[in-house]
Amino acid sequence: MKTSSYTAIAYLFLAPALILMGVFTFWPVGYNAYLAFNDYSIADATATWNNFEHFKYLYGEDLFHQALKNSLLFLLVVPVIQVAALLVAKLVNNKLPGMTFFRAAFYIPVITAISIAGIVWLNVYKYDGILTWFLQSLGLIEEQVNWLGEPKIAIYMVMIFTFWKGIGYYMVLYLAGLQAIPTEVEEAAVLDGANAWQRFWKITVPMVKPTILLCTLLSTIAALKAFQEVVVLTRGQADTYTALYYVYAQAFTNFNFGRAAAAGLVVTFFCVLLAIVQFRFFGEKK
Repeated sequence: MKTSSYTAIAYLFLAPALILMGVFTFWPVGYNAYLAFNDYSIADATATWNNFEHFKYLYGEDLFHQALKNSLLFLLVVPVIQVAALLVAKLVNNKLPGMTFFRAAFYIPVITAISIAGIVWLNVYKYDGILTWFLQSLGLIEEQVNWLGEPKIAIYMVMIFTFWKGIGYYMVLYLAGLQAIPTEVEEAAVLDGANAWQRFWKITVPMVKPTILLCTLLSTIAALKAFQEVVVLTRGQADTYTALYYVYAQAFTNFNFGRAAAAGLVVTFFCVLLAIVQFRFFGEKK
């Protein structure tokens, strides 16, 4: 069979996937960009061109600035959750009794419905909840604290919830990466006298670098898209608006789809920018 025939068959098999990506990925992104420069009326489904008015509004609005600041603040979760997930994966990768239980225990929050997890953590964070009782028992606080109602700390409480909900997911990815490392490499390092830290830093980390890139990219996008956590815990109260919650509020509370699209386009810009930076930082050097 000629090379051209192989190429045609390859494109034929790729075509369904490309069509689905075009319909469900590229077209929505393109239409969102179109709406960002229009006033859209849901009543008669008409769009009116308004140049950069939505972006000018966002530039001068304090609430959007706060939402964007909170979304960027969420990026603090990224390095913490990646280091913690890698260390946990390293621990549960040991062939010791009970490791299956610990793997399941860390993964349970991932498969727990966000609404159920929200109810649990609302009880943890309430005035007389577990967190207050625990800290008072240790003598770290004297009075009850409104963890989700105090603007200075509420966003950090939401970030802790995000960390708890996500660490198991990245642990599984790192576990797969660790189990792909040939045991002969570790054994050779042991014979050469390398200690545990040297084996971790010189062998484990470089060999799971592609997994680190994937997990960092996924967690960065997840941080910038933080939304469900805000809905179940605070609904945007106490200065906990995130950029995506702002998009939701503009679209489905204020019914200003053009402004919501413009805010969504700004979030997309930050996602793409940070993805490029991470590929350059973690990507293979030629």
